[in-house]
Amino acid sequence: MATKTDILMIDPMPASFNEQLGSPFHLHQFTTLEALGPLAGRIEGVTTGGGSGLPRAIMDALPNLKVISVNGVGYDRIDLDECRRRQIRLATAQGVLTEDVADMAMGLMLDTMRGITTSDRFVRAGRWGHETVPNSWTLKGRKLGIAGFGAIGKAVAKRAAAFDMTIAYFSSREQSDTPQYPFYPDLRVLTEWADVLVLCVSGGARSFHMIDREMLEALGPTGFLINVARGSVVDEAALLEALQTGAIRGAGLDVFEQEPRMDEAFWELDNVVLQAHRASSTVETRHAMGRLVFDNLAAFFQGKPLLTPVL
Repeated sequence: MATKTDILMIDPMPASFNEQLGSPFHLHQFTTLEALGPLAGRIEGVTTGGGSGLPRAIMDALPNLKVISVNGVGYDRIDLDECRRRQIRLATAQGVLTEDVADMAMGLMLDTMRGITTSDRFVRAGRWGHETVPNSWTLKGRKLGIAGFGAIGKAVAKRAAAFDMTIAYFSSREQSDTPQYPFYPDLRVLTEWADVLVLCVSGGARSFHMIDREMLEALGPTGFLINVARGSVVDEAALLEALQTGAIRGAGLDVFEQEPRMDEAFWELDNVVLQAHRASSTVETRHAMGRLVFDNLAAFFQGKPLLTPVL
């Protein structure tokens, strides 16, 4: 019987995925570097999530690593230069998450602006009938700025257009396939223009703290921030201060700088909606992501091209 290829899982995966992936591969759940022991030399593939990536210390401990398959679209926590130096291939689940992440962006926008969960807490506290029901803000006619206009940003625009929002975007370059939306090469100018700013940019050094105190001031006291990108894109301390002082009106956040940890002061605020980095967490998308992780690994070890390669 042929020896199965050893695969290291950085993040735990659903049992159904393990059964699927486990047939041609021998799966090992990562715990600690010390626990790897002799296994480290046998590992040829890694699966991981976009949030976890592959810490350099683990990569360095795997001398025969050949391929990394990411159960997500982010790879900012993987050392690409080292992957290139060692000729380690890299694939993501790009394209699979787009629709669900765009849905979450719209859900956060609706919740933040219409006060859905805030009103839920109002009703559950027995305040309805005793206090004035608070008003919220409409989406129709609002100016929506989208930072990052790849597949997810464009999917957000498509949904927002149905709400009669006015849409413009910031990106590394103008997109020729969306001439109906104005392109802003300067994020600051877009932020000053926008009533709502949705973040869809990739993580990494280039976007680190792209939204800082000055950018939040540009968004202004009537502005809303929605983040379905990476927590590192926003200066979280500056955002907390902006929400506390009214420098911006509200925020909807699916991601955080040091998730799952965050400043507990966020929990006390009614002008922020918090999610547990779950924009792609639907049964359908998680199944499709797991399938793509498997298919990329299977393709590599069968000598076929990766389905969704980065490197």
